[in-house]
Amino acid sequence: MIPLKPMNDFLAITLYLAAGLLFAVVPIIISMLIVKRGQGTQRAATYESGMETIGSAWIQFTVAYYIYALIFLAFDVDVLYLFPVGTVYGGYGARDLVEVLVFVGILSLAIVYAWRKGVFEWKSR
Repeated sequence: MIPLKPMNDFLAITLYLAAGLLFAVVPIIISMLIVKRGQGTQRAATYESGMETIGSAWIQFTVAYYIYALIFLAFDVDVLYLFPVGTVYGGYGARDLVEVLVFVGILSLAIVYAWRKGVFEWKSR
């Protein structure tokens, strides 16, 4: 493999950044040129799931919805760390298994803590 000079590295990074910017900006510009802009009477109306809204669209949700969302997000991201473990580890079977069990155990402790605090109990109004 031929070692690259530092200036070539900067050139490569600049080209990657330019290509990424190009792939991000060009579709937006094309869509702005193609789209038909109409100012109809219903333009500012609230539209959710194909159904007309009844009453005010501003309602308050209980904190339980947000707690469920945060817990799901935290555990969803944490479980994503298990995929690289399956591909990278493999040389030391017992040690790798212990590391994964410790990781899952810490996640389990967080679930037990949330359960003991009553986070998973749905309280109706």
